[in-house]
Amino acid sequence: MEYLIVAIAAAMLGVIVQTTFAPQMARRILPVLLVAFAVRIILHVLVMQADVIDYGGDDAAYMDLATKILARWEWEGFHYVTAEQLPGLYSVGAVCHLFAAIMYVCDGPAELACTAVVALISCALCVVIYKMATLVGADESAAFRLLVITAFMPSFVLHSSDTFKDGINAFLVVSCLGLGLSNLRRFDIRKVMLAGPLLWTLWQVRPYMVFMCAPPLLLSALSPKRILSLRSTAVLIGLLVTGLMVLVGTGDQLLTAPIQEELLHAQSTQVRMFSAGSGSSGVTFDDGGNAWGALAPKLLYTLLSPFPWTDGSLVLQLGKIETAIWYYLLWNAMIGARELWRRDRRLLLVLALFIVSGFIIYATTVANIGLIFRQRMPLMMITSLLAAVAWTRCRARKERPGFRSLPPFHEAVTDVDSHRDSDSVRSEGSPARFG
Repeated sequence: MEYLIVAIAAAMLGVIVQTTFAPQMARRILPVLLVAFAVRIILHVLVMQADVIDYGGDDAAYMDLATKILARWEWEGFHYVTAEQLPGLYSVGAVCHLFAAIMYVCDGPAELACTAVVALISCALCVVIYKMATLVGADESAAFRLLVITAFMPSFVLHSSDTFKDGINAFLVVSCLGLGLSNLRRFDIRKVMLAGPLLWTLWQVRPYMVFMCAPPLLLSALSPKRILSLRSTAVLIGLLVTGLMVLVGTGDQLLTAPIQEELLHAQSTQVRMFSAGSGSSGVTFDDGGNAWGALAPKLLYTLLSPFPWTDGSLVLQLGKIETAIWYYLLWNAMIGARELWRRDRRLLLVLALFIVSGFIIYATTVANIGLIFRQRMPLMMITSLLAAVAWTRCRARKERPGFRSLPPFHEAVTDVDSHRDSDSVRSEGSPARFG
């Protein structure tokens, strides 16, 4: 039965690609994603299950919790098992219920089948990344390059080749922000309604990511490019942040209490010292016990580690390959951000609201390079969208010596017919519809 689920997952991947893209582009993308899917299955069988590398622990814990959920279903019937009923389910409920359902279908342990579903979700994430790249103004060539890089990023491959939750978490985060970017371009209440289940599921996977995704979604739902100026939007965000900081300390009965609880727990000295003491990649900072102290070096580690000279496990050493790719993406992202600043600052604002706040929060909470390397994946993926903008700009410059800048985002969407060079506009500035 497990092999049948693997085959069904591969077939579903083909359906997703064929129904999302035009035939010519689907023929180009499908082989890449099928290879990415196969690599994850092979890595699971030959490396992860064979214990070739000493890595993991969370994956086995999730399967154990899924087994306990399955046992409860046999005793009490199908229902959503809460953390109160089964301690340990907090922040992993959705993942463990998914694995329990797969185990129920397979009538027993089914790590290969569960991994196949995780691999399918991870490959679907690459499709979402492609669509988001076109939404921010990347052409097909740049979006395809980004899809390939995302599909084979080492940490993403590693954490989606077993029953880790990181691939599922990245899919939920990127999909939520994709809906936000799509709403910024063309508001649709159905996209807002779809964001609700995604955020609820994300709360059951990694709760604090909900608070990181909510502000960009709210800003895009307000559609500031039509009802607010850039200055008014900046003032509004400043007021919201100030108000949030005031409300957080005023009482546990407020709606901000969950935010306060999550942040204070993650920033607590006990949690940070435990993380720093886990494995061989812990980092301690001279911050006087204050999570916000020594913020500059913490940001440096969060953004750029592991460094070439860092000691650690084999996985951490292999992770330096990804870090080199990340440096390349980050450099291009800065070029892309400058380009987006020229032509659509509101779109850049939505992206920056997630990226900047995310890296700052991680800098105050994570004290282990292994955790940084693993948990910043969604931030890296969203940042890489800006790199796709830079690649499009570079390609346009090579094709047109007199090229200065990409057309403004709103003009590319609404005024395509007014441009003389229609073929160029369609390839560079007419984003594909998300969804």
